[in-house]
Amino acid sequence: MNFLSDTTAPAHPALLDAIAHANGGYAASYGNDPLCQRVEERLKEVFETDLKVLFTVSGTASNALALSILCPSHGAVLCHDEAHIHRDERGAPEFFTGGAKLIPLTGAHAKIDPAALNSVLNSWPQDFVHTTPPRALSVSNLNESGCAYSAAELAALTGPAKAKGLGVHFDGARFANLLAGSGLTPAQASWKAGADILSLGATKNGALAAEAVILFPSVMDRYGELQARQKRAGHMVAKMRYVAAQFDAWLTDGLWLDLAAHANAMAARLADGLSAIEGVELAHPVDGNELFVSLSEAVAEKMRAAGAGFYQWPDGTARLVASWSTREDDVNALLDAARA
Repeated sequence: MNFLSDTTAPAHPALLDAIAHANGGYAASYGNDPLCQRVEERLKEVFETDLKVLFTVSGTASNALALSILCPSHGAVLCHDEAHIHRDERGAPEFFTGGAKLIPLTGAHAKIDPAALNSVLNSWPQDFVHTTPPRALSVSNLNESGCAYSAAELAALTGPAKAKGLGVHFDGARFANLLAGSGLTPAQASWKAGADILSLGATKNGALAAEAVILFPSVMDRYGELQARQKRAGHMVAKMRYVAAQFDAWLTDGLWLDLAAHANAMAARLADGLSAIEGVELAHPVDGNELFVSLSEAVAEKMRAAGAGFYQWPDGTARLVASWSTREDDVNALLDAARA
């Protein structure tokens, strides 16, 4: 009963098979092979627009590299206080940008409050030499509390940011889970919602190590700079076809959405069961494959004793994450233990 993280889950067999298939001979290196090019063309169809793709093996590298071409070293990145780039990436965005400042914003359920965003946009000027000017906005969707922004909520953030000249980055580490739960199309949840760049994660949803930085038309001219920064940072994979192979299998016949839908369904089942137990309360809406619950130590201990793995979050809640490989039997066993 492993509910620690979707990064603890195994890789999906179809993606492992794709890696083995890509291993059948020689191919051009550094993304110049036919497989990388084929995946880029497929992503253009998925997102309904022209785009450029840079493959990586780390979500942290994807986020930091993406922000490095949106925000100069003397600028600031606006994000939620709970954002992964702020809480969990050990200063990587600051490092990759050469020193840009992160300005955390408030908002319930790890969603940026539009009022908090507008307050900063209006009080931190772009042209005052003594103040660090905001140059980029980063939005996680799904976010760090497992919650989804609607298209309207995204527009309420990206509209004012763009009006002030900021570039917009979306952290899509669980983008497939967002799509599976919200009904939004990839286009509606990205560039149509104001994103210039999307960090698209597959690792949490069945991949071995496969991430992508997607540049939409508004910033496609910066692709060369993005490549240069990836190389300089030591994150350019020589045999990039093995990363692309995973995306190729992931996107085929909607596998990525099927895997995410299963994870979401297991999380919803877990949330319904736990919230029905006296003394257990959901801390946030469950819009994807993560749930955060307040529960007594007695209930938590019964779950641990039965073999359930989950994290105690800094705010005192318990975080449980379902994955593509979560079994309904494991969900039922955890609920039985919690009810005992």
